[in-house]
Amino acid sequence: MTTELILLHGLWAPALAMSVLAARLGAQGHHCHIFRYGGRTHPIEVNAERLSRFARGVGKAHFVGHSLGGLVILEALERDAAVETGGVVLLGTPASGSSSGQRLARNGVGRWMLGRSEALWREGRKARWTRPEPLGVIAGSTPIGLGRAIGRLPGANDGVVCVAETDVEGMRDRVVLPVSHSAMVLSARVAAQTARFLRDARFQHAAI
Repeated sequence: MTTELILLHGLWAPALAMSVLAARLGAQGHHCHIFRYGGRTHPIEVNAERLSRFARGVGKAHFVGHSLGGLVILEALERDAAVETGGVVLLGTPASGSSSGQRLARNGVGRWMLGRSEALWREGRKARWTRPEPLGVIAGSTPIGLGRAIGRLPGANDGVVCVAETDVEGMRDRVVLPVSHSAMVLSARVAAQTARFLRDARFQHAAI
């Protein structure tokens, strides 16, 4: 049976970046909708409200968000309990703050790059999932990305987001894969794990 699925891209990536992941999840029986938002041009509250309106038009759907897209999903679903959802998967989302974002926010060029999301990356917030639907988190452990270019990140990381920064209080499951931050949306392994969680509400932890 086909299920609806809404995907959100990251801060600097175009919506088109989610096309490969959408195709792979589409092959698993999901009818994918890619939600476009302005991470630099609008604050998270505005993007979350737009996502809520979009989701109400789609109907009950799963959600998958990469990086900042995951934060937009969390904000929308926590703000609007009327939005129907199935499973939710976050890919490399800095749900508990971002060391690399804090470093970028220390200078003018970095603040320009972060745009209207700058305060979110600089200040961070502790994410908490209170809805009954299952929330899964995929973190990366291949440290290749912009975050490493501005200094060493603490602990295991995907080059932009540390594994520890993907913590969400109340999440159902988390898996760490050998993939970098940007490569997550292109990874067949990430797609397979995402499909697994949306089907079973848990990841495959053996022989990954």
